[in-house]
Amino acid sequence: MQNKILKTYQNDFSKHAPKDILPRINIVWESLPSQLAKENKKFIYGILKEGGRAKEFEMAIQWLVDSGLLHKVHSISKPELPLAAYKDFSAFKLYHNDTGLLGAMSKLNAKTIIKGNDIFTDFKGAFTEQFVFQQLKLKEDLAIHYFPFSKYEIDFVIQNDDDEIIPIEVKAGENLRAKSFKIFCEKFHPQTAIRTSLSNYNKESWMTNVPLYIVGDYF
Repeated sequence: MQNKILKTYQNDFSKHAPKDILPRINIVWESLPSQLAKENKKFIYGILKEGGRAKEFEMAIQWLVDSGLLHKVHSISKPELPLAAYKDFSAFKLYHNDTGLLGAMSKLNAKTIIKGNDIFTDFKGAFTEQFVFQQLKLKEDLAIHYFPFSKYEIDFVIQNDDDEIIPIEVKAGENLRAKSFKIFCEKFHPQTAIRTSLSNYNKESWMTNVPLYIVGDYF
């Protein structure tokens, strides 16, 4: 059923998208799993095409975003209020509109997702990050960004309707090492810092671990 939905989407591209950008829309759409699989998930135009540049693909990306099929999450230059003032329009990550459809697009067997696999590691993190994004997106009052920090990045930095800035670290399993996240918290002293993982709820002095299954109801 998910594959049928994906096929319907692509059929609709040819019906509704401008003909001059249709090939690039398909390229962007099909590249999403490989974009998310990178350790640094910033969108890279060179993955789409050797020597690819923003001017070639930005209209195709925007068409998919405007259609509600993909979502842009921009980088910020600093985690301060308001986050929109520090948005970097040239650096962004793209997320799918649906975690299940991303799994189908990636040809992932449901058993692999549920039971795990020794070679399902890097993309497991990307898949989990997609899930968390989808949960956050349901909260319309949240401004969602990410923050490049040190050699890594803070997966999400959100601003809620109380003007609180909350960093979120996403972990796909129970390996909870997050050195860069702790360094971030020591430097910027957020009032609330969230790590979400498969581990149980646990409130520490500098952050709170929130189980993945309730992260959507936590904010």
